[in-house]
Amino acid sequence: MSTPHNKANLGDIANIVIMPGDPLRAKYIVENFFDSYTLVNDIRGIYTYTGNYKGKQISVMASGMGIPSMGIYSYELFHFYDVDYIIRIGTCGSLIPNLNLLDMILVNQAYTESNYALSLDNKNIHLVAADTNLNHLIKETAQKSNINYYEGNTLCNECFDPYIPDIDAMFARMPKELNLCACEMEAFSLFYNAQREGKHASCLLNVVDSLTDSNSLSSEERQNGLNTMIKLALDSALNIF
Repeated sequence: MSTPHNKANLGDIANIVIMPGDPLRAKYIVENFFDSYTLVNDIRGIYTYTGNYKGKQISVMASGMGIPSMGIYSYELFHFYDVDYIIRIGTCGSLIPNLNLLDMILVNQAYTESNYALSLDNKNIHLVAADTNLNHLIKETAQKSNINYYEGNTLCNECFDPYIPDIDAMFARMPKELNLCACEMEAFSLFYNAQREGKHASCLLNVVDSLTDSNSLSSEERQNGLNTMIKLALDSALNIF
């Protein structure tokens, strides 16, 4: 069995998937954290690996960038490949001053102005939540490992926010009661697909830029700074069953 976007056969992909956006980050994860692994998909450069992490079979698959790309790949994993759990690990821009570079966020709800739900299901939905039980498991794993994180709601945008010429006008449209803490580009379609398919999804993010902090990270800091988040996602996956 395969899809237009995935040549893996049914059974090649584990029940639990860790999902970064960047295909090279998927490669980095298995090369640096897994005991063994096999490449099961490389269509369109979307590397997908299934391997062994501390005795448990887990898959790592890139999502690409943006709501539509995540929408396609997460839908196919849930609908065709019998995947039950996806933990997205990604980067984001902070919208509030008390989030520093490389701080970690566990997303509760993702808000978007996108019409993804309208296009897919003719439903005017713009806010969707992560799986409560999976988030609770991640929080328990973080506590046991003394890993700090911020819990909050995020904006899932269709544009890379540093390129928006009138960012203040965009923020003026946002629902103030959500107290949006950061901006990313994939969580909404992941959460929406999980709910419509009766599956489970969470999202962990590392802050790599900020609207309230002019400091910046080097390429090496961006890569190595994500290791704690990667390990938290993988160790949380160990506790799912």
